Amino acid sequence: MSHRAPRFRRRLVLALASASAAIVPMLAIGQASPLLAGDDAAYAGPSVDRFIVKFRDDAMPGVGQAALQRTLDTAASRLEVGVARAGGTRGKALGLQHVRRMGLGADVIRSSRGLDHIEARQLMQELANDPSVEYVEVDQRMRIALTPDDPHYARQWHYHEAVGGLNLPAAWDRATGRGVVVAVLDTGYVAHSDLAANTVAGYDFISDPAIAGDGNGRDANPSDPGDFHNGRGSSWHGTHVAGTIAAVANNAKGVAGVAHHARVQHLRVLGRGGGWSSDIADAIVWASGGSVAGVPTNATPANVINLSLGGSGACGTTTQNAINGAVSRGTVVVVAAGNANADVSHFNPGNCNNVISVAATNRQGARASYSNYGTLIDVSAPGGERGTAGVLSTLNSGTQGPGTENYAYYAGTSMAAPHVAGVVALIQSVAPKTPAEIEAILKSTARPLPGACSGGCGAGIIDANAALTAALGGGGTTPPPPTGPTSYTNTADYQIRDNATVRSPITISGRTGNARSTATVAVNIVHTYIGDLRVRLIAPDGSAYTLHNRTGGSADNIVTTYTVNLSSELINGTWNLEVFDAASGDIGYINSWTITP
Repeated sequence: MSHRAPRFRRRLVLALASASAAIVPMLAIGQASPLLAGDDAAYAGPSVDRFIVKFRDDAMPGVGQAALQRTLDTAASRLEVGVARAGGTRGKALGLQHVRRMGLGADVIRSSRGLDHIEARQLMQELANDPSVEYVEVDQRMRIALTPDDPHYARQWHYHEAVGGLNLPAAWDRATGRGVVVAVLDTGYVAHSDLAANTVAGYDFISDPAIAGDGNGRDANPSDPGDFHNGRGSSWHGTHVAGTIAAVANNAKGVAGVAHHARVQHLRVLGRGGGWSSDIADAIVWASGGSVAGVPTNATPANVINLSLGGSGACGTTTQNAINGAVSRGTVVVVAAGNANADVSHFNPGNCNNVISVAATNRQGARASYSNYGTLIDVSAPGGERGTAGVLSTLNSGTQGPGTENYAYYAGTSMAAPHVAGVVALIQSVAPKTPAEIEAILKSTARPLPGACSGGCGAGIIDANAALTAALGGGGTTPPPPTGPTSYTNTADYQIRDNATVRSPITISGRTGNARSTATVAVNIVHTYIGDLRVRLIAPDGSAYTLHNRTGGSADNIVTTYTVNLSSELINGTWNLEVFDAASGDIGYINSWTITP
């Protein structure tokens, strides 16, 4: 029996993170209201002044610049009236300005003054009241995830030591990453002779000149001018991450990269004080070969994306959509889990779907003291601890602007993620796989941590040689593709959020021809009040097949098998089970699904 409240009585509690607020407002959310995406952790800091607004695709032709500005002006005026009626005096009149259109079709807007948490939520609600708006969320400031230390040169234990290392040297006999591009979305690149030969053209995606620190906004120069900020010296973080992935080897200099014949593509998304999630999302789109307005086409789309950055809170809809698009184009997305010694479920993008979320281990093979953990961790890799027990890579001596090139030990999940990205590059250079296949290989070949891990460290420490062996079919020949009906399953849990859309992907490769007219799709969806849900199968070409459309009323869960005519669709490609929750008040998740094309 469902314990659901009547629809007209449902309300969404907006628990606002404020130490002084003893009472939280409850705003009624109508049946057709779009999603107020994100959660309270997105409001880190004293105020919020940037938001992402996504209009429905069917409304986009009518949403020109003038119409958009009218929507913004209406929302701002209604917020001011609401504050005045409540006896509030929160400052001068509010203006909303359109900043730019994103590659995902969403719009970035900026308020003329900082809004406290309550005002920000109220403004988002006013924007969401427009029936043409699909969702609204905070444009969150992301920051680098590292525990830096002083420079000191020693051997790279994280590659070859039996206890805490990657088992990397044996893998180098068969692969070095040649022909693979790894995009590093970070602080950009400071010149280093141990990296220069392994770089390809990137881009500076920082749209805010105040954060960029280079005197302008977006341009084709991803050079890192230094991210010093509020008394903290420049980190040269992107250069350190890149060195772990692809520093030149066998050149009688410095260090070697995990995939030392791969190419690094620097995309600058972090500057002084971090970077906006909207810029990061655009960079994910562009890195994977997608189109972003005002940015030239990426001539060398990345096979792998490394995100050694993060913020608190749930994975934003914009970020998730960007990741989903990248994965659908065949790009593997590797993410640092974060350094808060807490459950990764509270930190994005480590808690996003469709990523490989990486925890950090120390030289003893235990979970590093700072590393996040939890059931959303996929694998672990060396991140080290402070001092010479950290990860050694390329750096720069400058405390503000660039100085001389050098090497240094850093520790963090920021250092763990590029180890995984490098191993992915090794695999993709000799045995290309889909993102789902890569994740499965890394998990199935990881070794248990020889040290302790409280909270969950995924499948274990990645083993480069074992992963490469598995990718190559155990050293033998690749088995022939199946010819008859074959089932493909995704058993990962995908949360279904109120008024939101979620997709669970299955990528099929190695097949020929079209799917059957009697293809089957078996779904296991855990959700109360299934009358809120629309369930569709999305084919690789974007075609949508409706399986369930707002029927069933207050019944619980959808566990059934559908027969679908997919004879017009090629089997190969990424298929998605899409679930849209059209109301608030009931939550659930995609437990699993199987397609037999």
